[in-house]
Amino acid sequence: MDGEPPPVAALEQLMSEKGERLLRTAILLTGSRADGEDLLQSALVRVMDSWRKIDDLEGDLRRILTNLAIDGWRRRTGWRARLGLIATPESVPDESSAVDNRDRIVRLLHQLPPRQRTAIVLRYWEDLTEAETAKAMGCSVGTVKATTFRAMQRLRELSDSESDPAPVPDPAGSISLSTLATGPAGSPA
Repeated sequence: MDGEPPPVAALEQLMSEKGERLLRTAILLTGSRADGEDLLQSALVRVMDSWRKIDDLEGDLRRILTNLAIDGWRRRTGWRARLGLIATPESVPDESSAVDNRDRIVRLLHQLPPRQRTAIVLRYWEDLTEAETAKAMGCSVGTVKATTFRAMQRLRELSDSESDPAPVPDPAGSISLSTLATGPAGSPA
């Protein structure tokens, strides 16, 4: 790949095949559609800037997307601490139970630490393997397993203690993995 210009066609093909899914991941990592679009755009710019170092286009794009999201969380956390902003605005739930469940899951995900949130989103929303998740997060498979386990425990705790009586698929009141693996509007991710 040395000396070659960045193949725009390869990026266009990747975005036509997996663009919606990558955008959904970016939205989940940032919390809003506008921020997700900005995050994905920034990741694509980084891929173009470092084209000669790219081995696996999709994998490296996901890794860059994850790293940019983590950088954004760190920046926002610093500002919130300085400004005293603690809570995030609540979203108004829709009439549909699928939208309510998805909204509840997203709100629960935002209560997780960034690394745990990243592991859950990549493993269960993006349906990546443990090895692919480890590569995207820049850590070992064992770290992904441990982080995912702790994140699922924390999600169960948060779900059980939540006072919102929104319906959930699991009768015990915890979030199931199949719910996390379901994309927007109940479609498979």
